[in-house]
Amino acid sequence: METGCRCPWWHTSLTREWQLADSGQLSLTSRMRSVADPVDSDLSVSPRLVIPAAELGWRFSRSGGPGGQGVNTTDSRVELSLDLNTLSTVTDFQRARLLRRLERRAVDGVVTIAASETRSQLRNREAARARMAMLLADALAPDPPKRRPTTPSKRAKQRRVDAKVQRGHTKRLRGRPKE
Repeated sequence: METGCRCPWWHTSLTREWQLADSGQLSLTSRMRSVADPVDSDLSVSPRLVIPAAELGWRFSRSGGPGGQGVNTTDSRVELSLDLNTLSTVTDFQRARLLRRLERRAVDGVVTIAASETRSQLRNREAARARMAMLLADALAPDPPKRRPTTPSKRAKQRRVDAKVQRGHTKRLRGRPKE
């Protein structure tokens, strides 16, 4: 059986394993192993599009709002920037679509996502990465099919008129009886 405790600030993972010794007794062994930081890896937008980590720009600053003793000492606010003009992993068609759909969010072709929801810089980095991936995936999605306008058939028009006539007849019956 294996249990793990992930400690991203140490960039290590503690793994504990129960092993059966030759004498028939169970013993618990612990190992520390180095793991890659998930926020420093490439950004996966879709199975076919992965943005290299070198093209992502990070900026850290102090987050606003309450935060206790650490509010003025930790740079927990995160800004993730991506330059769409120099993106190496997209085709020209995809680049044009990204620039067209994100023109209101982009400043000179650079899209920036800010995250400051949590007090942890790591969680804010993860949130910013997730939002950037979702934003790019939505911008790269194909256009929905155009709606073809249709006209009601003659029978449907007749049913509509008949229903209106029936409804009017029902309402007429609700009035006072004529003397």
